[in-house]
Amino acid sequence: MEARCQCGQLRAEMPEDVARLGARVMCHCKACQRRTGSPFGLMVYFPREGVTLSGEATEYTRIADSGNELTHGFCPTCGTPFWLTTSKHPGGIGIASGAFDESDTGPPHRSVFEENRQDWIVVPETAERLPRGRDG
Repeated sequence: MEARCQCGQLRAEMPEDVARLGARVMCHCKACQRRTGSPFGLMVYFPREGVTLSGEATEYTRIADSGNELTHGFCPTCGTPFWLTTSKHPGGIGIASGAFDESDTGPPHRSVFEENRQDWIVVPETAERLPRGRDG
């Protein structure tokens, strides 16, 4: 399975067995809304050791609404927000759902920061729903 930024210089690859472990998280926090320019962010999380990153990334670190440190990696050429890591889950990495070559990574497993969810956004009934402070 492969993901890439818009210009293709930043990539993530993972074997199929790691790809099947991906947990899709839909985040409605204001920072994800600003980061994506969308009403939510959708990241697919994997064990970090199973993901091979290639290309150059610029990093930005901030404190999330949950109080955890988040580091975002984005392409310095095209600006695509691409990956993120968090101090809460140091062994994991999230890759932006839209960066995958496959057109459909599936529905979210979890929906977090629901108090910021825009009313018109419909979350699948199968998704675990978590309020502030319980953000995976």
